[in-house]
Amino acid sequence: MIRITRTIALQESEIEESFVRASGPGGQNVNKVATAVQLRFHATRSPALSDDVRTRLLTLAGNRASTDGVITISAQRFRTQSRNRADALERLIDLIRKASHKPKARTATRPTRASRERRLESKKLRGDIKRARGRREEY
Repeated sequence: MIRITRTIALQESEIEESFVRASGPGGQNVNKVATAVQLRFHATRSPALSDDVRTRLLTLAGNRASTDGVITISAQRFRTQSRNRADALERLIDLIRKASHKPKARTATRPTRASRERRLESKKLRGDIKRARGRREEY
């Protein structure tokens, strides 16, 4: 059981991991050991997520989410498989935590009368400055 928030907990069976060879540093080891991790999470099939959290999660995942609702996270930052595995899982947990926060609804506001007047005054001043740059009349 992977605890994400007080209300959301994932089963280990919901997460699939596959290991592939990583690019980057590692010397001869990089050619022999599959240290990079590809973590897959089926967001659409997960019973732990509510509908609104699921939609926010798929939106936040962006390119990492496929059309059928599978989120794929690749981790190859570290040289060891265990650290990459922990990194991928932590990134998934972070993503789900962000999706679990409902964004605050925006309240429409209107500018005050004084701020509108200040704005118009500054526009007039700017126009005067630009107008003064024109050609001078010759007498």
